[in-house]
Amino acid sequence: MASNGLITIPSNYSVKQTLDRLETALKAAGVTIFARIDHAGGAAAVGLALRPTEVLIFGNPKGGTPLMQANQMIGLDLPLRVLAWEDEAGNTNLAYNAVDWLALRYDLDALTEPAREGLAKMLAKFTAEAAG
Repeated sequence: MASNGLITIPSNYSVKQTLDRLETALKAAGVTIFARIDHAGGAAAVGLALRPTEVLIFGNPKGGTPLMQANQMIGLDLPLRVLAWEDEAGNTNLAYNAVDWLALRYDLDALTEPAREGLAKMLAKFTAEAAG
């Protein structure tokens, strides 16, 4: 985890393909997809250029509710989200908030550890699969 709490991994696919792969895997696992935001599309709509940049917002009450029961303020960062973007060199990357960082930010106690571990494993697994 970086000092800013972000986990970043490179992808072998384009931004669209990477998030398509992530969305498909999450849906197959029964995770709810709440939104997919195309920042580059939004920029283009107002005449501005932005390299491909998309966010996928998803979650499952089974995983997130125990954290919200401990501190409802974590709702600012839940549901979970993953950002995919193309950097200056044309490489695609994924980034998301480290669950341990969220635990520190929201002062979550040890009772939330099982839920946090489950979310961290899920994020790592699905982002690695999506990135190839």
